[in-house]
Amino acid sequence: MATATAGAGSLFERRMIGEILVDMGAVSPQTIASALEVQADRGGRLGEILLSMEAVNDRQIAQALSEQFGLELRATIDSDQVDPKLVADLNLAYARGNVMLPLSADDHHVVVAVADPLNTYGIDDIRTLFGRDIDVVVAPKDILMAAIHKVFDRRAAADQVVDDLGSTEIGDVNEELLTEKDILDEDDEAPIIRLVNSVLSQAIKERASDIHIEPYERDIVIRFRKDGVLKEIVRAPKRFQASIASRIKIMGNLNIAEKRLPQDGRIRIKIAGRDVDLRLSTVPTSHGERIVLRILDKQTVILDLEQLGFLPENLKMISELILRPHGIVLVTGPTGSGKTTTLYAALQRINTPDRNILTIEDPVEYQIPGIGQMQVNRKIEFTFARGLRAILRQDPDVVLIGEIRDLETAENAVQASLTGHLVFATLHTNDAPSAFTRLTDMGVEPFLSASSVIAVMGQRLVRRLCQSCKEPHVPLVDELVKLGLQNPEQRRRDGRFYRAKGCSECFETGYKGRVGIHELLLVGDDVRSLVMQSASAADLKKAAIRSGMRTLRDDGALKVLMGETSIDEVMRVTAEDR
Repeated sequence: MATATAGAGSLFERRMIGEILVDMGAVSPQTIASALEVQADRGGRLGEILLSMEAVNDRQIAQALSEQFGLELRATIDSDQVDPKLVADLNLAYARGNVMLPLSADDHHVVVAVADPLNTYGIDDIRTLFGRDIDVVVAPKDILMAAIHKVFDRRAAADQVVDDLGSTEIGDVNEELLTEKDILDEDDEAPIIRLVNSVLSQAIKERASDIHIEPYERDIVIRFRKDGVLKEIVRAPKRFQASIASRIKIMGNLNIAEKRLPQDGRIRIKIAGRDVDLRLSTVPTSHGERIVLRILDKQTVILDLEQLGFLPENLKMISELILRPHGIVLVTGPTGSGKTTTLYAALQRINTPDRNILTIEDPVEYQIPGIGQMQVNRKIEFTFARGLRAILRQDPDVVLIGEIRDLETAENAVQASLTGHLVFATLHTNDAPSAFTRLTDMGVEPFLSASSVIAVMGQRLVRRLCQSCKEPHVPLVDELVKLGLQNPEQRRRDGRFYRAKGCSECFETGYKGRVGIHELLLVGDDVRSLVMQSASAADLKKAAIRSGMRTLRDDGALKVLMGETSIDEVMRVTAEDR
């Protein structure tokens, strides 16, 4: 292995990189001539010019540099074999900017992978940092950047930070509020700031939707909700509790002195170059303040209806419903079942210049260009009902109501639909047929519900099996009976079923992402007649099934047969669906 100095050699002893690339067959002499003309005109390194021309790739440049300087080429880097302690004193921004990463070390040498062997200033900095000789190896830039992020991710993991803090003095958390600085670059901050930043960055990396920070008698438990399921991430010493709470409240611009009352706030941060909003909630408990952070990633793309897991017949019906000129379309389900995501996808589908679409939400989770979105503000008594009345004076074609919570909002939604508007809204019920009994319980007259609601869709989210590690599984006949499949013994023999296993791709959970299961109730004559008679939800469900409605469990069973999810997952999510 060549050292940093031995590999450099004399400029007159080295072959030119263009010549090496031609001999490798990576480029033609004509391409090199064109790149040299650009270099003569604009300056710069020949390799960078060839990359910008897309004439070569990172691997070919690395191979050429390896040959030019007589250095070892590392075509791949196993980041799991790199000890995170090697980068304990190295700043992530510096490693990214110089594209270099220490790979291993002994008492006398440190092996450092670089993308550019001519970056002697950076190599000298690493030599000074470690106080040892540097052995340089060359790696493709894309491979090296990926390894840098993975190693620093491991260094920033919450459990690693808690271990590193050990008996460290906590220090003062009354720092300035976060600016636009990326929190992954804040390596020199106070210990508690580093711990909080590590929790946030790990949550984003693992695609968590919520962060729970829960104080108990002897310690603090930090849990992430991933794909709808809570999982413990780390336990921190009890002595960190007040400092963690204060740091997060400072970030959310809350009153750090008030610990007896619940508080709500919002945090805007940048993590790994991504803008992220956090909805912050604190409540007092017997062991201290409990904190929950809901993660709203601004770069999350609003999904198309086709990506939400609708089976073809349901997708066809939904696509037709959202083009109706008037009526109410309700989406029901518990908190976190994807109702807002579904409605956003529907709005995105019909968002054209000839439609005026307005929404009233609590809160506005994602901005949709071309749509007017308003947010409820109870402090100034701007409620759903008040916002809806204002919307109807804005000449809308389509209205979205974040949630129907009270009689006034429900009556306004009904009137809007009866006066020629298409209304989308969510409602908290266990299934689609229960929506009508819920509206009646609120005080809406049954004949108004029957004449205004055109469809109700019940929805749940089930975890999707990780495609990298799911394994075949032969279920018991009883499991298939509970799932509601016809001819269970025949299905067991002929069908292919899968279950979760776990791998590094899915963080050992066996699941990666979620998919929707749905029941779509179209309000036909039979259902409308029963609604006007104030029939029970059970009677409405029977009539809807006779009219062709597929229940949540039936929809989930089909997704099991498609290999998208497991029997256990569908049974967990549809436990109340008999």
